[in-house]
Amino acid sequence: MKNHSNEKEITRLGIGCSRMSNANSDRAESIATIHAALDAGIAHINTADFYSSGHNEMLIGKALKDYDRDKAFLSVKFGALVGPNGAMYGLDVRPQHIKNYLTYSLKRLGVDYVDLYQPARLDLGIPIEETIGAIADMVKAGYVKHIGVTQVDADTLRKAHSVHPILLAEYQYSLFNRSMEKDIIPTAKELGIDLVAFGTLAHGLLGGHWSKDKVNHGNAHIPLFAKENIDKNLSLVEALREIAEEKQSTVAQLAVAWMLAKQKDMTLLIGARKVNQLQESLKALDVHLSPTDITRIEEAIPAHEIAGGSFPQMKFKNGVVVHQ
Repeated sequence: MKNHSNEKEITRLGIGCSRMSNANSDRAESIATIHAALDAGIAHINTADFYSSGHNEMLIGKALKDYDRDKAFLSVKFGALVGPNGAMYGLDVRPQHIKNYLTYSLKRLGVDYVDLYQPARLDLGIPIEETIGAIADMVKAGYVKHIGVTQVDADTLRKAHSVHPILLAEYQYSLFNRSMEKDIIPTAKELGIDLVAFGTLAHGLLGGHWSKDKVNHGNAHIPLFAKENIDKNLSLVEALREIAEEKQSTVAQLAVAWMLAKQKDMTLLIGARKVNQLQESLKALDVHLSPTDITRIEEAIPAHEIAGGSFPQMKFKNGVVVHQ
């Protein structure tokens, strides 16, 4: 794999593995991609016990078998309840069930511990202190090294951190969703918590996977950019293309480079499931942006002109969905 001029930046990247368990994913290719990431210096492997109902963890376990476990930083989310069709219908982060979920994850991954364990979402009916406290017990027992949280507000982040140090907090963040810049990033910096970003390409929109035709025929990857919004959002993406061409990069590489340049203390998850996709993503490390470039990129996609969202903003109380 190509050596990049700023090799230290590669440690700020992680690999999101959920797409590796898609029906059309090749198991051997996915394992090769994990190996390529680890060999390149990408340690952060992000998964969840509910990704394809455990298949993703078993895939990672296969990739790590007879491999140097210490090269990997395993981040595991838990708690999402999914049906046979793969749709999320509820959440279970009850403290008494956490040990059980962790036990199954360790078995599927084939490891003695995970580096980071985090609830997939917050249950409004369960104090976050109770959930974090139960994970802290697993830290004391040696089955978990660090605790993380996902998609919580700034106040909840403070509460969680007051129970046990939170190492990483995971959020959706991209040019099409910069909401965490207002409260989350300042709070995390104050508390000394590092951040992890998923959805860096707005779930395909910035990666060239969206088109008006796909949305109109119901084939879009995430059907949240409504039909009436797709023209506006695609026009915003096109506004980036001129800058990308100037930088001799793709729009996707420019979007990742923007995040690397703007957020110095953030880990960015790459959703590659093939080695060539990983290699293409790593080319973003060679795209150098000045403060002026960053301003131009943000002006090309004004926050007030973004229509819709690319990820469900589900909320749960006592295990059931109360807002979507």
